[in-house]
Amino acid sequence: MKKKANKRVIPFFGLSMGVTVTMLSLVVLIPLASLIIYTSKLSFSEIIATITAPRVVASYKVSFITAFIASLINAVMGVILAWVLIRYKFPCKRILDGIIELPFALPTAVAGIALTSLTADNGLVGKFFAKFGISIAYTKVGITVALVFIGIPFVVRAVQPILEKLDSTYEEAAGVLGASRVKIFWKIIFPEIFPSVLTGFGLAFGRCLGEYGSIVFIAGNKPFETEITPLIIMSKLQEFDYSSATAIALVMLIVSFLVLFLVNLVQIHNTKILKGGR
Repeated sequence: MKKKANKRVIPFFGLSMGVTVTMLSLVVLIPLASLIIYTSKLSFSEIIATITAPRVVASYKVSFITAFIASLINAVMGVILAWVLIRYKFPCKRILDGIIELPFALPTAVAGIALTSLTADNGLVGKFFAKFGISIAYTKVGITVALVFIGIPFVVRAVQPILEKLDSTYEEAAGVLGASRVKIFWKIIFPEIFPSVLTGFGLAFGRCLGEYGSIVFIAGNKPFETEITPLIIMSKLQEFDYSSATAIALVMLIVSFLVLFLVNLVQIHNTKILKGGR
């Protein structure tokens, strides 16, 4: 009985683990290690000078601010979209559900060109806002719009499974006891989906920080105004300055890692609270 209970569907743990470690090394560890290797060719003072150059610092601000705002928007809109897709039945629901994943399949350059032509001052959307003196394309607003487009699927797909498994008994009981819909959402539903919202936010933020293709067209790439950090890295690579490019990329990597690490800590803490409350 003991041998039968310990039997694995996929045998040969050593072989499976070896393949796993090999793939992880080839896809993740070796590329990330190359950043450290190339950066180490610079002295400490050169690294500091490179990552704190005024133009690079300005690009950090553009990338971080627009990515954070876009991720916040995605966190709110993603919950609403997931709620509609799970809680309501309507025609073409499956088509709408499939459209959510379109940013995953659509080449980022195509998305960038489409958004630029749409939000330019002579575009369908940009023309309307231009009447009021508001420009979307070639501004930080345009960058944020592009980042919202590419980041929204992360939040929706993170929240959807939780809403599907959410037991409606607690909502019905709260309603019978006289709780309003707003109170039911904030006291019962939101605590359940909060960890998944944080996960989607973190994934969207990390993706937005490193996005290049969909932004390079709509940003206008004005130094100190709309120039993003990935464009700075690409410029360094085109100049064959690999050490400077990897030094800047390492900063972005560290920030992305810290964001995901903090999100995981909050998730673990929130899960413990929920289990303790029950």
